[in-house]
Amino acid sequence: MLLLPSKESSAAPPSPPCVSPGSSGAVMKYGFPSLGNIKTRESYVTSYDARTRTASWVIERLNPASLSGLSDRKYCEFKEDDSVHVFHRATNADYKGSGFDRGHLAAAANHKWSQKAMDDTFYLSNVAPQNPHLNQNTWNNLEKLCRSLTKRYLNVYVCTGPLYLPRQEADGKLYVRYQVIGRNHIAVPTHFFKVLILEQADGKGVELRSYVLPNEPISEQVPLERFLVPIETIERASGLLFVPNIMKRTGGGVRITAGSPEHDT
Repeated sequence: MLLLPSKESSAAPPSPPCVSPGSSGAVMKYGFPSLGNIKTRESYVTSYDARTRTASWVIERLNPASLSGLSDRKYCEFKEDDSVHVFHRATNADYKGSGFDRGHLAAAANHKWSQKAMDDTFYLSNVAPQNPHLNQNTWNNLEKLCRSLTKRYLNVYVCTGPLYLPRQEADGKLYVRYQVIGRNHIAVPTHFFKVLILEQADGKGVELRSYVLPNEPISEQVPLERFLVPIETIERASGLLFVPNIMKRTGGGVRITAGSPEHDT
């Protein structure tokens, strides 16, 4: 560990009045990883990439308040994002028969505090083509881990996004190749990342963990710690920056986990 200096036809029930755990000011407490095409939703803030038809990143804030409530995903349906130009928009038809799940970036189960907040996670601008085995197993386990961390930390800020990583081919050269699906050519990420900003309850700063998972089947026998990477790996691959913003807002009180949390260096 590195220490830096200090689909039902029935109507959904109305959401009770509450102070929004997902307000954009609260969600973006530790800054924007990039500034292009920002969109604010009830439950998250996102930067949309019109070229890939998916988000570059999505940030949400998790705590016991956001995880509690009567919201139910049975009232939610995946839907086009009409704030995106029709030329650059994903549709449900693009996913039909593709063999890929509509994988949430901001997870629906993270936002039970408001039916509207949960509904907003079903915009297709908040999903990306994801291998079904990954989505329903190891990725789901990572989402559950994020929620479980709210028992130990004051707030858990989660930034999720796609990656398109190079691979060496037979000629010895590196190429970035990825599939596209549907009439609108939705880009299929080669990998996904999650960056967790863990706000310590004692007010002594934050911890930072970062994961990269390939967009392919992963045995659930493989521990999630195997996918921890240095935050620099994601910053270089994605073109995003996390650490400078966090350093500004914490005065340097950041603990970065580059390996297993149980075996910090």
